[in-house]
Amino acid sequence: MLVAAEGIVLHFIKYGESSVIATIYTRESGRQGFMVNAALGKKSGNKAGILQPLFLVDLVAYVHQKNELNRVKELKLNATYQSLPFEIGKSSVAIFLAEVLYKTIHEQESNPEMYDFIKNSILYFDLMDSGYSNFHLWFLFKLTGFLGFLPQTERAGFENWFDLKTGTVLHFQPSHPFYANKETTETLMKLAALKIQELPGFHITRKERDNLLTILINYYQLHFGNLGEIKSLSVLREVFS
Repeated sequence: MLVAAEGIVLHFIKYGESSVIATIYTRESGRQGFMVNAALGKKSGNKAGILQPLFLVDLVAYVHQKNELNRVKELKLNATYQSLPFEIGKSSVAIFLAEVLYKTIHEQESNPEMYDFIKNSILYFDLMDSGYSNFHLWFLFKLTGFLGFLPQTERAGFENWFDLKTGTVLHFQPSHPFYANKETTETLMKLAALKIQELPGFHITRKERDNLLTILINYYQLHFGNLGEIKSLSVLREVFS
């Protein structure tokens, strides 16, 4: 049957001469795979151009419960970004976050709260004039709440260490190696308290940003055994270096 859906593009690969297989996180039914025919070439209508990381799309597809791939009949943009595709910093963040979402979201069921969080955050990010170099840190932290392993970042004492294994802040240094030092823990606690509108006032050094990103990625990897290597991470670090 024909089904209309709204989605966020996470990944796509070429299939055959002119088709692509796209992984799209939909509001109606979670993560889904779609075959997009005639997506490449002169007569494609720029379908491949629409299927870029974190682009918002509306689609109509032939859906069959027994099929892992559903064939797209119609595809168009849901919203037009103002800066994300054109600024190297923002587009690098989009590629990175799309890869993280592709590796962490596997449920084929509706989760409108998480979908709306991702969509609204990306739309806000697109319009940000300042503070967007720390957006990916804020997004990674807030996303953990929807994935089910939100850290507890309340201050534990005069000195604090974030324990990655338990996801809590301790007043003593853990005996295992999976923790953030006192300085990075302080930065993490400040980040945790921020609303997206407050990111322009969140000033950290390049080293602090890199340390916090390392801690967040390690935290994800501890809680997702199959997360594996984030290939776009090195590019992101180079762009913000």
